[in-house]
Parts: sequence; C-alpha cells; structure tokens
Amino acid sequence: VVVRGWSNQGLRDELYIQLCRQTTENFRYDSLERGWELMAICLAFFPPTPRFHTYLEGYICRHMDPLNDTKGVAISSYAKYCYRKLMKAALTGAKKGLQKPSLEEIHHARNAIFSPSMFGSSLEEVMALQKERYPDRQLPWVQTRLSEEVLGLNGDQTEGIFRVPGDIDEVNALKLQVDQWKIPTGLEDPHIPASLLKLWYRELEDPLIPHEFYEECISSYDNPEAAVNVVLGLPHINKLVLCYLIRFLQ
Repeated sequence: VVVRGWSNQGLRDELYIQLCRQTTENFRYDSLERGWELMAICLAFFPPTPRFHTYLEGYICRHMDPLNDTKGVAISSYAKYCYRKLMKAALTGAKKGLQKPSLEEIHHARNAIFSPSMFGSSLEEVMALQKERYPDRQLPWVQTRLSEEVLGLNGDQTEGIFRVPGDIDEVNALKLQVDQWKIPTGLEDPHIPASLLKLWYRELEDPLIPHEFYEECISSYDNPEAAVNVVLGLPHINKLVLCYLIRFLQ
C-alpha cells in the first residue's frame, strides 16, 4: 500500500479517504488501530494532494483529544503523530529518491509512531532520547557524530560540501542507521553525512533559532554586538548547538 501510494500520486487521496472511512465508527478495535497505524506510516512517505489536505487535517484534529481513546486503542496518540507528519509532508513533499520505500524504512516508520526519531523532533526530545545511552553529553550525539564523520572524510577539503547533495538513497540508508545509533564503517563520500547533517538541522521540529527571535535576527544583521546578544538570549540547548555549529563551520 505504501509503495503504491508513493509511486502513484493519483491514488493518494483515495487511499486517505479509505483510511478515514476505516477509522470512523469502526467497532472492530484491531481494525481501527491498524487503520490509524497505516495512516501514520503512509504520512511518513507522502502527503495527500493540496485539494484534500484541509479535509484530512480537520479529520485528524478531531481525533487528537484523549477522550477519543477507546478499548486500548490510543487514537489521540496516533492522531497527534499523524498531524505532525501531515504538516511536515505538506512542506517537504513525498519521500525523495528513485528507490521505492524499502521494507526496512516502512518498519522504521511504524516503530517511530511510539519511539520518536532523532529527525523531526525537538532538541529537548533528542536530548531525552540519548539520556540513558549518553547521560553526560551536553550536545546531541547525532549532531556531533555526523559532524565528526564529515571531517573524518576530509569534508573540509571537499569542493561543494553542504552545497553538492549526496546520493539521496544513500542518505536515506544512513538516516536509518543513525536512528539506530550506528554510523556504518566504509563511508567514502563526505557529501553523504554532510547531507544528512543538513537534513537533521532542517528537520528540527522547532528551528535552531526559534521563531520568536526572527525579527530581532533580521534587525541585528549588521550589528555584531546585537547579534551576539541574540545568541546569548537563546534557550540553553539551542545556544550550545548553535555555538557548536558555528565552531564546526569555522
């Protein structure tokens, strides 16, 4: 179903319509849960068309209240996850690349419903994810590890680093590995970890410099002292991550 929806844009709205039907007044609770699960997985790979987006958004929002939970089916949790994926998919579009969604990617999307990914989460969530594994780290493991990998592959001597994209299917494969706390040995092209690192920054749920600092940033562009004051005023984790990024780019 996921592969068909990803491959054939004309099927997407029909698929989401059927999933809305399956999850409406369905008193077979195993079927109800599978409907929400499949909707969550599909939204990880492709959005509906803009024409159907508003309806699907409204449908999902109506199920985000925990009062909708029934007979052990966490409908509100599925709905909140679906809402986040729908908003993101509306901005980024369907999964990029020539290769169709793999079974491993689909399993990963399914697990991510209740086990958050390091990609697309907030900085606070990323730090919470690594707390047990790396309790003493002040910075996100994914940020520092990918940065080290770029440098280890001589990315600082590579023309077009962060401008030339890495092979999208290789980047997707590395993303799966990183979400399992692994960096495979044998990487040769620094554009692969560089593209994934850029993706991690771009997909943060809230921008590294939060929206409320936007006007101050724009008005301080030619005033170094004011710009530094903006950085000093950021939340602690944002400030650490930004300073690491600046040092890395230097």
